[in-house]
Amino acid sequence: MSSNLFRELPSVNDLLLESADLVQREGHARTVAALRSVLDAARADLRSGVDLPVRSVLLARTRERLAPALRSGVINATGVVLHTNLGRAPLSAAAQRALVSAAAAYTPLEFDMRSGERGRRGAALEDVLCETTGAQAALVVNNCAAATVLMLAAHAAGRGVVVARGQLVEIGGGFRVPEIMRQSGARLIEVGTTNRVRAADYAQALQENADVAALLRVHASNFKMIGFVEEVDVAGLAAVAHAGSGVVVLDDLGSGALIDTAQFGLAHEPMPQESLRAGADLVAFSGDKLLGGPQAGVLLGTRDAVERCRRHPLARAFRADKFTLAALEATLLHYVRGEAVREVPVLRMIAAPLAEIQARTEAVQRALAAWSEAHGVRMEIVDAQSTIGGGSLPGETLPTRALALASASSAALQVELRTCGVIARVHDGRVLLDLRTVLDDEELVKSIVDSDSR
Repeated sequence: MSSNLFRELPSVNDLLLESADLVQREGHARTVAALRSVLDAARADLRSGVDLPVRSVLLARTRERLAPALRSGVINATGVVLHTNLGRAPLSAAAQRALVSAAAAYTPLEFDMRSGERGRRGAALEDVLCETTGAQAALVVNNCAAATVLMLAAHAAGRGVVVARGQLVEIGGGFRVPEIMRQSGARLIEVGTTNRVRAADYAQALQENADVAALLRVHASNFKMIGFVEEVDVAGLAAVAHAGSGVVVLDDLGSGALIDTAQFGLAHEPMPQESLRAGADLVAFSGDKLLGGPQAGVLLGTRDAVERCRRHPLARAFRADKFTLAALEATLLHYVRGEAVREVPVLRMIAAPLAEIQARTEAVQRALAAWSEAHGVRMEIVDAQSTIGGGSLPGETLPTRALALASASSAALQVELRTCGVIARVHDGRVLLDLRTVLDDEELVKSIVDSDSR
């Protein structure tokens, strides 16, 4: 590697001259530290054979490094509706108001307003959950992983749990079903093969293991198997389990859609209501995926099954706070009132008609015309695909229309957009802005156009 390339890198002082706004906002020491870090990374890239970055890219990377301190939110223009790295589901306006109200005042978190006595945490929310789904009882914890651990610990600690081999899944962050079962104290009993399992396999496991406490189904929410496959539905599991004494059916749904996703041209995602009607004793699912609420784990089921979880010591360790409860209740009320598709952002994005996305994209293209010309960026509206993401509906996509931005360097353009809070994706060498997942088109345009003044 020629040493001349390293000499061509600007110095920290050179870059400081163009970073006055950062110095004013972040302070001299913090800005210098960020510049040094970016330059160190550039030197490491040069040693690896990466091309010398231009000055504008170095400055953009510095701004990006400091960006988390400059904003509380970003604009999701990736077309991934439930973007795990961007916090999954944005909340409805009503859920946002509920959060602010809970933050600004005291709440009857564990207080019964009618009796004046201490009440059960989340009681009002649990009533809404039962109203929405038909469950006998409900319990809310801080995420779906906690809900799964809690139902296993409460119902099967020290005893056997029968699971199909093809359902011993791993989801994001290293969450593996066998490890979760060990942590809960349950003993894993595998049945079937990777691709096929039958009701007879579960029945045989009950005959051969006297200590079986539960049959567990784990919905493959982030992958799918096709071809020569067979599995037992919840009704089939219930028929096997309830023929024996004290064996419960636990259903880890993961995603937790409360309305039929097939109406949007997608595959049908199993719903908690369906599992309960089919005979599941407990169903666990997430609040911040297809439901469209805050991060939470929801347990629905029979009174006895839920109460056993409520009394378990882990229930306190996993309990949700007042902000989660307030936002989730506000979200669920949209379903009760029949307005979820209109008011819940995740559902509104999924249901957005192609013609509407086309019209919005054309308006953004017109609004960015002067900016694109000044920056040498070519714009074109193209066909693309939006995805659901968040470990939901694997392989399912929605047709969309995206604004494709072409410049001398798509990577540099993507970095510059991130610096102004716009998260996009690169496809076929161009940066795509998919307005399906953009909540405010005017804010998108303003963030890009005003980037020069930062």
